[in-house]
Amino acid sequence: MTDLSIEICGLRLRNPIILASGILGVTGAILTRLARDFGIGGLTSKSIGPEPRSGYLNPSVIQIDDGTCLNAVGLANPGIDEFVQEVPEIKHAGVPLIASIFGETEDQYAMMAIKVEKAGVDAVELNISCPHANVSSIGADPYLTASVVHKVKDAVKIPVLVKLNPNVTSIVDIARAAEKSGADAVVAINTMRGMAIDVETMKPILANKSGGVSGKALKPMAIKAVYDLYESIKIPIIGCGGIFTGLDIIEFMLAGAKAVQVGTAFLEGFGIIESMKQDMARYMERHSIKTLGELTGIAH
Repeated sequence: MTDLSIEICGLRLRNPIILASGILGVTGAILTRLARDFGIGGLTSKSIGPEPRSGYLNPSVIQIDDGTCLNAVGLANPGIDEFVQEVPEIKHAGVPLIASIFGETEDQYAMMAIKVEKAGVDAVELNISCPHANVSSIGADPYLTASVVHKVKDAVKIPVLVKLNPNVTSIVDIARAAEKSGADAVVAINTMRGMAIDVETMKPILANKSGGVSGKALKPMAIKAVYDLYESIKIPIIGCGGIFTGLDIIEFMLAGAKAVQVGTAFLEGFGIIESMKQDMARYMERHSIKTLGELTGIAH
């Protein structure tokens, strides 16, 4: 029998599929359902800030092609104090919970990390890379990245993940800075900057004008980033970008990922999780592979 379970940063996942940040909000009910009823391996919350934030006006998310979206939600969230009230319910789902956080200063990141750790989350993901918010400037600079990671690592004991910004000259340099400062893993990649203009109104479609591209169009860039990172850092990599099938997951693992995050694919419904798991199991049987961990980095 094939074994889809993996371990990353000391967290045991029944399969490598983790909900990507920013997809389904922060309410316990929906995140719990995704784990209990649809069998996802892990959950990442929407990015949480120090204070409630309304985000940008609509339209904030549009579909620009089959399986590809453009969004500028603006990091809308209820704030850290409201989010921690949801953690106990989400934890009852029985899968690892990763809290995504963002802030304007390293002290804010550390403060929020402490709060989510006390609430019981299993790991914290530092969003330093949203392409349509000020936090992206942190993830574009190795020194700022290192400073934030170091501050958070000193503040908490749970694993610290860093979501990397692809809109940079060298994603490897940013990842190395995070690794040297103690990051336990990186997530590659966040969305890439993009824009769409309505030719009839002759104006940008998104209220924020520009946003981040996610989904199928992002996958080749994400695979390349994971491949390059695998040859440059030793900490685990979580792949993210354009995953719609189990074979997409296999491709990310062959490039060097230990697990993946899935987001835009849920446009097709939560049942896609079971389809992905079946794809992976059939692939493993076809290639006589017993555990998924055997696949990480094979393409190298």
